Amino acid sequence: MALTTKKTLRITFETSGGSAYSITLPEPKEDLTGQQIEEAMDQIIAKNIFLTPGGELAAKRDIKIIDTTTNDLYDPPLA
Repeated sequence: MALTTKKTLRITFETSGGSAYSITLPEPKEDLTGQQIEEAMDQIIAKNIFLTPGGELAAKRDIKIIDTTTNDLYDPPLA
């Protein structure tokens, strides 16, 4: 049994078709700032490097750092 914690950065864009498109990155740096993330998102939009079903990435929609704690309550016996 173990308690584990992990962080994930999720950046969400608005596409030219009006839908949302998210990119999820595991274990972001602890000292990462919102401004740094926004600048990276601006570069992603400007360089148009992602092909999405909803069209080109057109604008920033959301930034979240998600902190997940998992409490594993059962470990199966070893064979």
